[in-house]
Amino acid sequence: MSRLPCFKAYDIRGRVPHDLNEDVAYKIGRAFARVINPAGPVAIGRDIRESSPALSLALIHGLNDAGVDVVDIGLCGTEMVYFAAALPGMGGGVMVTASHNPIEYNGMKLVSAGAVPISGPTGLDDIERRVRENDLGEKASVAGRHAADDISADYVKKVLSFVDVAALKPLKILANPGNGCAGPFVKKIAAFLPFEMVMIHDEPDASFPNGIPNPLLPENQPATAAATRKNRCDLGVAWDGDFDRCFFFDETGCFVDGYYIVGLLAQHLVKMFPGSKIIHDPRMTWNTIDLVREAGGVPVESKTGHAFIKEAMRGEDAVYGGEMSAHHYFRDFFYCDSGMVPWLLVCALISASGQPLSALVAERKRRFPGSGEINRRVADPAAAIAAARRRYEADATVIKNVDGLSMEFGKRWRFNARASQTEPVLRLNVESFGDPDLVRAKTNEILALITA
Repeated sequence: MSRLPCFKAYDIRGRVPHDLNEDVAYKIGRAFARVINPAGPVAIGRDIRESSPALSLALIHGLNDAGVDVVDIGLCGTEMVYFAAALPGMGGGVMVTASHNPIEYNGMKLVSAGAVPISGPTGLDDIERRVRENDLGEKASVAGRHAADDISADYVKKVLSFVDVAALKPLKILANPGNGCAGPFVKKIAAFLPFEMVMIHDEPDASFPNGIPNPLLPENQPATAAATRKNRCDLGVAWDGDFDRCFFFDETGCFVDGYYIVGLLAQHLVKMFPGSKIIHDPRMTWNTIDLVREAGGVPVESKTGHAFIKEAMRGEDAVYGGEMSAHHYFRDFFYCDSGMVPWLLVCALISASGQPLSALVAERKRRFPGSGEINRRVADPAAAIAAARRRYEADATVIKNVDGLSMEFGKRWRFNARASQTEPVLRLNVESFGDPDLVRAKTNEILALITA
């Protein structure tokens, strides 16, 4: 029997009700209890989508029928489930969310006690098999309890602990939650800050009247950029639907690629914790490595994806991990990703330096220009990567296969090409030492090769 389509490598995602529905959600709850065997209550949160309340309730019923207690934290961001699952005595957590997927989708992100991710090899494959085969075991003789709890005050306190609030300057911040879950919690956090907040698209709305909240898409960026300029803000910040990612716009409204934010935060945290380790993904690396080493830290490369990054974070006890896709991970946030901590840290850097964000990243963009991630649909990604290797390996000074194919050519340029885990798409990133023309030329050259 084929695998259920809503089960992916790291989480659960699918169309509602075709791939994911209340029956499947109930069985996931039962299977979670059987596979993970939580020693304490499981935190359940949900995003703003229309299907989320019903899926969340079905999941809770499944857990309760298996004898597992549930702490229902209601509408929240994914990182709030991580926060709750990491509290003493908790047995895990599940966030019902489709994040930035299309409106007809929903999904789940699962963690065990301590907010440790549950991916394919760490339990998700077994949960999928049990759901598919209806191998759920007997109902418990005593049902678990279902209790609601508002953890937002404790969560806000944790997020604020990453900055010295008294040292922050009275900045003007443009905030765009994209009608996802972030709006109410941005306001709760901002109540303790000396900032003037200009909010747009801040009301949670399952119809997504301003489009699916995914600020990485170029078509979703003009609204934040224009509002940042119009209101003469010091900074613009936008979030995806479940706010585990945040995206930055400088004071001119220019979108700042997540790659340069990774380097900025990595350098800052190494200075705070001298000699510490930093985890980074292999897509674009030179700027991050240069800044971390310059600050006296140790850069460590990991495969892309939250399960791999978090595993490396724990294994290395790294203070910070960053992916250019705007996932930022913090040792002091249970080695998990947060979309609220990064913007507070960037505001702290602007306050301390007296420089705008554009100035903080300008030299790094000049020294290490990059293509940004380019996606191309190809019939056979593995064959396309093999063709790129054959074309360039004679001239390469470094060849790595940590995640897809990475090739370096002295101190001139490098690229990474990797296949998507879920679709026939090749993802390409190219960067150079100070030569944007070379980036453009090599990007076009590789794209012509892989699409031939």
